Amino acid sequence: MSTVVETDVLIVGSGPAGASAALALSTYGVPNIVVTRYASLADTPRAHITNQRTMEVLRDLGVEQEVVAQATPQHLMGNTTFCTSLAGEELGRVRSWGNDPLVQAEHELASPTRMCDMPQHLMEPVLVNAAVARGTRLRFQNEYLSHTQDADGVTATVRDRLRGDTYEIRAKYLIGADGGRSKVAADAGLPMGGQMGVAGSINIVFEADLAQYTAHRPSTLYWVLAPGATVGGIGAGLVRCVRPWTEWLIVWGYDVTAGAPDLTTEYAESVVRKLVGDDDVPVTVKSSSAWTVNEMYAENYANGRVFCAGDAVHRHPPSNGLGSNTSIQDAYNLAWKLKLVLDGTAHPRLLDSYTAERAPIGRQIVSRANRSIRETAPVFEALDGLSPQTPEQLWANIAARKDATAAAEKQRAELREAIAFKAYEFNAHGVDLNQRYSSGAIVPDGTPDPGFARDPELHHQPSSRPGARLPHAWITSGSRTLSTLDTVGRGRFTLLTGIGGEDWVRSAGAQEVEIATVVIGPGREYEDPYGDWARLSEISDAGALLVRPDGFVAFRHASAAPDAGELLADALRTVLGHA
Repeated sequence: MSTVVETDVLIVGSGPAGASAALALSTYGVPNIVVTRYASLADTPRAHITNQRTMEVLRDLGVEQEVVAQATPQHLMGNTTFCTSLAGEELGRVRSWGNDPLVQAEHELASPTRMCDMPQHLMEPVLVNAAVARGTRLRFQNEYLSHTQDADGVTATVRDRLRGDTYEIRAKYLIGADGGRSKVAADAGLPMGGQMGVAGSINIVFEADLAQYTAHRPSTLYWVLAPGATVGGIGAGLVRCVRPWTEWLIVWGYDVTAGAPDLTTEYAESVVRKLVGDDDVPVTVKSSSAWTVNEMYAENYANGRVFCAGDAVHRHPPSNGLGSNTSIQDAYNLAWKLKLVLDGTAHPRLLDSYTAERAPIGRQIVSRANRSIRETAPVFEALDGLSPQTPEQLWANIAARKDATAAAEKQRAELREAIAFKAYEFNAHGVDLNQRYSSGAIVPDGTPDPGFARDPELHHQPSSRPGARLPHAWITSGSRTLSTLDTVGRGRFTLLTGIGGEDWVRSAGAQEVEIATVVIGPGREYEDPYGDWARLSEISDAGALLVRPDGFVAFRHASAAPDAGELLADALRTVLGHA
């Protein structure tokens, strides 16, 4: 066995969770090593929808513009189409991913960022390149084998697949970001709920110029209702745009009890032809692979000094586009906590808040993604397309909706309603942004939870209550216009107050922990010309919000306080685990 390699944090896996953990840690100055058993980063598109909260994370980590430069922009994502094939009949559309005018307004009000479509094989290099540039040591073809831990750290055994030998990496903490078949999670004994392998799907990546069928109704997703489409998978045949309008990925189901079909080029081409509906379009199949739909989540994300993130702890279908988003947000939640524990600022019990905050989110998104699959069934039901039948019968059912009869009018209404209900998959803005944390790293302010005025899955409701993400409002500083979210982050705490909050500012400067201060008001460094911050802050001008490095409110006091220093010190002791 060779010399032991040492680092502060060892990360197993270079996917969205592992890469963003490395990027955040290196940005905060924490030494880390990433090992991956593979010889390269992702070589297929896989995850792609990138929501506003993830874009906020990437904004704070300094790579937002690199993602925007390569991603498909929001306005080309949103005509989700239901059809018999791309060249066939259109059954209806859903304005998706914030492109409905009313939903678009909610997006604009909620965040300084825009969601986009950034395929995983383009996202991973952005994250990894920035991480390596900032200090991450990356080792390809290095396979994690096992680990042991003690009171002071974790020792992982790793195989160099190029040389064929094994060696040890000694780290103070280990992050398992090694995907849906996570060996780190298994070795750590993390308890799981749910079920793996509930249905079967096939991914087929291909190239074809399909502009004539798609450019006039630009979308990330085209859903095809065809014979056999309800078998396994995600509830229908799916043609996904990877790059407009020449690179594509098809998702097609198979009967998981019978096993995956032989994925020959001929088989893949036959599925492509079925869903495209035009045999004359030149098609080049790039790859095909089988996978299973899972409905599983971890109940605990940590065991001692070992933490897991991403698909290692939440495994679900791609519905709602939640996978890589939740993975990146897991890593962002964990990284600042590790940084503060490693530099001695926080007590190790701060790390207990990782499971407390992220496990409920994991359960929610696993449930939401699988529920979205089941919500596709009413589209078929409206066309009597769920019961076994010949292709001719399905086509006849689809054609019958055009008749001038009471039955056909009822069918049209049911089809419109079923398609519109898919907003819970394609416009779940609240699922993206309504996260509320409850943990030892949050100081309740004693106010009752007001709940949500509208459907919390569809609509974002900003709040400054402790445990909520800091509300976005446009403010100014001199000639600059910036978001309130731009004043926080960068690995440090931030205190926001207004005119009359001088005691809070003085108290922040007296703490042992670095706290940036933001004073918003006329004549101050930051001003609120639109009055949006005054409306959203839910505190008086002399009140204060203490915001964590991840942009979540840790402590709130609605007004001035003569004992501001004591209140702030107590809040920090609680958040940092010293109380």
